[in-house]
Amino acid sequence: MNNFSQFNSFDDNDEIAIIGMVGRFPGANNVDKFWQNLRDGVESITCFTYEELVSAGIDSAVLRDPNYVKAGSVLEDVDLFDASFFGFTPREAEITDPQHRLFLESAWEALENAGYNSETYTGRIGLYAGVAFSSYFFTNLYPNRDLTQLVDDFQTFIGNDKDHLPTQTSYKLNLTGPSVNVQTTCSTSLVAVHLACQSLLNGESDIALAGGVSIQIPQKAGYLYQEGGINSPDGHCRAFDANARGTVFGDGLGIVVLKRLADALADRDYIHAVIKGSAINNDGSLKVGYTAPSVDGQREVILEALALAGVEPETISYIETHGTGTPLGDPIEIAALTQAFRRSSDKKGFCAIGSVKTNVGHLNTAAGVTGLIKTVQALKNKQIPPSLHFQQPNPQIDFANSPFYVNTKLTEWKTNGIPRRAGVSSFGIGGTNAHVILEEAPTVETCHGTSLHSRPWQLLVLSAKTETALETATATLASHLQQHPQLNLADVAYTLQVGRRSFDYRR
Repeated sequence: MNNFSQFNSFDDNDEIAIIGMVGRFPGANNVDKFWQNLRDGVESITCFTYEELVSAGIDSAVLRDPNYVKAGSVLEDVDLFDASFFGFTPREAEITDPQHRLFLESAWEALENAGYNSETYTGRIGLYAGVAFSSYFFTNLYPNRDLTQLVDDFQTFIGNDKDHLPTQTSYKLNLTGPSVNVQTTCSTSLVAVHLACQSLLNGESDIALAGGVSIQIPQKAGYLYQEGGINSPDGHCRAFDANARGTVFGDGLGIVVLKRLADALADRDYIHAVIKGSAINNDGSLKVGYTAPSVDGQREVILEALALAGVEPETISYIETHGTGTPLGDPIEIAALTQAFRRSSDKKGFCAIGSVKTNVGHLNTAAGVTGLIKTVQALKNKQIPPSLHFQQPNPQIDFANSPFYVNTKLTEWKTNGIPRRAGVSSFGIGGTNAHVILEEAPTVETCHGTSLHSRPWQLLVLSAKTETALETATATLASHLQQHPQLNLADVAYTLQVGRRSFDYRR
């Protein structure tokens, strides 16, 4: 059994810095747009027309079923891929699942976001990630016998099977640390974050990428609602509400770049937030059924994460819940959280909760890292975004006598002299649970060293593989500098020189 007397045995050496993050979410092709949507309370669920669904290949007989819900959350531009940049032939790109293609692009982007060139970095970069079942293979490739007969079966297997997502990415980006496929259904990407943290703490990796991706083909497709199932009857996720009847599944991708906090501080990396502690476990068999959640399993993983983080529950002021909006799952989640917090606190109503699934739906293997990125953005911006569609609490949840309340509007994230802290939960069908404790980034003195004594002008260098890409990179840099006028140009110049690969077209 966990207890909080263990706290003093942990120190800063166990903390992990988040030094980069990227994502593609419904209604947002980057993490900044994602935050804007969350802050503004935008629901990024798409309602499809009958014509759209028919053109996407959905059987018209299925569409006439009164229980067919014409809703889902989709990503833009999943058909696009810069094949030549990554050394793919057009045919190889064609037979590669969009999940693998977008993840590879995003892993490259994540390293650039963190300011590291994997070819010149002298340490080991690990990768822990998971991907959903390849519907692309069964809907686009398998029926196309003319295409599949032209290509090697093993190449098709590599481009679509779950096992090859991380190792193909490590091969293309020259990542020499551990490259591990993670599969725990809905909790996959948060479990990947935990495993990446462990890899950093035990010295296997010096930098680690962690995340997940889920894209279902065709994207424009609804689902058949079944009473008592996990899917919502109307395409909305009403987490913790009395009218909650399920969730809506969607597409998304998220990757975070991690580093030991002491190393990140020494290397003057930009730190988005700090992972104080994380834990994973499994429910075992003492529950209603294999697919059912467990109060005991969820409580224990939260207690373990708190103990490893060395923080008291009363110092946690926000929880990003799993929050699927199911009548069974929501009360169990709050019961588990309450039992965990009650081990050391009797205070009521001090911790806000929310669920990103009310905004973008359940992103399957990418769900956990999506909640993590949301919470990191909230810490950075010192605001808690609204959880949507909450009016009356589920009658099986006694919020009034719990430590928690559902945050329904954008609120300032106040603090009483201690750093802002949050928990992030992700629970998988089959019982593998994950919980991460986050803290806002430490205040770091930036006006020292080279930045303080830098020359009055800087050389900003850009390079790309094509002239068109160079123009795009230039426009992107200009836009970024306009949006972030507080950036120190000396730091920008440094990162562009040492944190980017050099290509033939330069400026």
